[in-house]
Amino acid sequence: MRRIRVLHLEPTDVCQAACPLCARETDINFDKRGRHHLTVDQIRQHFSDRVLGNLDKVFMCGNYGDPAAGYYTQDIYKWFRKLNPNIVLGMNSNGAVQNTFWWHALGQLFSQTQDYVVFSIDGLEDTNSVYRKNVDWQKLMANAEAYISAGGSAHWDMLVYRHNQHQVDACEKLARDLGFQWFRAKVSKRPFTDRLLAPVGWNLPAASQGKIACHALAEKSAYIDAQGRLSPCCWLGCTQQDFVTDIKDVELTWKINPHPICAAACTKNITGTNFTNQWQREINLV
Repeated sequence: MRRIRVLHLEPTDVCQAACPLCARETDINFDKRGRHHLTVDQIRQHFSDRVLGNLDKVFMCGNYGDPAAGYYTQDIYKWFRKLNPNIVLGMNSNGAVQNTFWWHALGQLFSQTQDYVVFSIDGLEDTNSVYRKNVDWQKLMANAEAYISAGGSAHWDMLVYRHNQHQVDACEKLARDLGFQWFRAKVSKRPFTDRLLAPVGWNLPAASQGKIACHALAEKSAYIDAQGRLSPCCWLGCTQQDFVTDIKDVELTWKINPHPICAAACTKNITGTNFTNQWQREINLV
């Protein structure tokens, strides 16, 4: 674990949204009343300052919360940037947490060329909330504009379903007009439902049969959740009850009967893995 180059953090398990397929909605062992906020001290319990200072990248996403809701999110970023002025900072968010002042400050903090925020926006004003429940569109747009105006690099990630597939081109155009640098559209490998129908004409994800191409080992990454627990990756740390702490435990399963989470995310086929094959449109807007 001392050879890691990338650290994935979940700074909090708090989120205002209620996305129906998110772990906070599907994991029966997750208590929404919990209010965990990761601290620098918890990170340092697992790695020395020397190891953390040599990382190439630290990014925040997680399984249960939105990084913008974390009490110490910007403090953690500032601490990593102080340890290593050249480290890449990244974040994924629904964009409608906090206010424009917070996002403007984040845009100023994310001053390096490769720093980024991925805004998960699944359609336009009339469709985004079908999946991103409780996400206020006007607040999302204002926050994204505040972040971009401060110099932050923004990426638009869109989950494509039948109800919003007619808006993919319009979303790409809006992203370009707002100053986003990337637009990506993907079909989720999570199951479809009677309200979240599969899009027509898009390649639907299917669990392939093959060797495991572990994303965490290839990326040399590790994951720390909002409670301060260390796991090889966010997928193996995606449940409260069976939280995996040692990659050796699952690596032993790969040759005969792969761990189901590894099989769902990192099975390799001729085009990539089950994870990378989700993205079906990636456009550099600048």
